Amino acid sequence: MSDIVYDIPEVKETAVRHTLAVLVDNEFGVLARVIGLFSGRGYNIESLTVAEVEHDQKLSRITIVTSGSEMVIEQIKRLLERMVPVHKVNDLTTEGVHIEREVTLVKIRNNTPNTEEALRIADVFRARAVDTSQDSFVFEVTDTSDKIDAFIDLMRPLGMTEMARSGVVAIAAGKKK
Repeated sequence: MSDIVYDIPEVKETAVRHTLAVLVDNEFGVLARVIGLFSGRGYNIESLTVAEVEHDQKLSRITIVTSGSEMVIEQIKRLLERMVPVHKVNDLTTEGVHIEREVTLVKIRNNTPNTEEALRIADVFRARAVDTSQDSFVFEVTDTSDKIDAFIDLMRPLGMTEMARSGVVAIAAGKKK
């Protein structure tokens, strides 16, 4: 018998970002139940948006951005699909090409030496000024989360005082399934 000990490295799955589109009944408590599913298991929600999408049928769409191993994402999808008010769960990340956008409002101090630079950067990012006063500018920028992050990183040292982000909205590209 050999005394050789084999050191087998532990394989760790990396967390992958997924965008889930969940079609639910638009009724009291549904959002709380969906959020409870995540918080009760220690899963993080990076972005969450909800809106009614079919008024006559009383249906809402919840768009959730989360990260986890493939096993965790599969578990989340199975748990969501078993919830009574859930009609359909789509993992847009794995189902093919999809389009994601986010809207952000960024307030910048006006009348500083950096005002011209802030206006130039806003122009490059196709942000539009939605409010202007003697004290500040408010820019609206719509793009992917990565581009929004880049815009914010550039504006922060130029006098950014406040921001509000909508969260991700997403839809599959191409033909309707």
